[in-house]
Amino acid sequence: MRRNTVSLAAAAAAIGLIASGCGGSPTAESKTTEATTSATSASSSPVAAATSTSPAAPATDSAQLQALVPAPAGTTQTNGPDTIPNNGIHLKFVVNGSPTDVVGAYKSALAGKGWTVTTIVSSAGGEGGGATYTGTHGDSYGVFDEGGYANNTYVNVCVWPTKPADPNCTRAD
Repeated sequence: MRRNTVSLAAAAAAIGLIASGCGGSPTAESKTTEATTSATSASSSPVAAATSTSPAAPATDSAQLQALVPAPAGTTQTNGPDTIPNNGIHLKFVVNGSPTDVVGAYKSALAGKGWTVTTIVSSAGGEGGGATYTGTHGDSYGVFDEGGYANNTYVNVCVWPTKPADPNCTRAD
């Protein structure tokens, strides 16, 4: 019994060193997962617990943020990423597809990339329509604004490493 306690303590210390070396603070969910993984692994092998991975560091630069953003299916033009206040990026996509189809497909593509999205407003009528929604991906925060007419849909995306005080995603040419 003493050997398991020592193994568990050593594994926990190793996990703590690994987590502190990666920067950023893990979420409550990842702490629970690490603790469960450490306790389970430590009983069979302290080495396995020491080599488990800690949560990914939050996206902090343009390339990391851009990697979180899928291009909509049917994209014919991409502008950006342009830098925006609060260390964010802005991307604009021109998509060949009806607004209703693009909005639904893009919301699904974001979920497939790990985003949790909330619709703020949506509209449809005739051949036009659009939607605006916000989302989170770990600590990252995004505003997704889509709209168009017939088979021309425009998708504006703004993403920040964390939610800014004023998450304004201005449409750009």
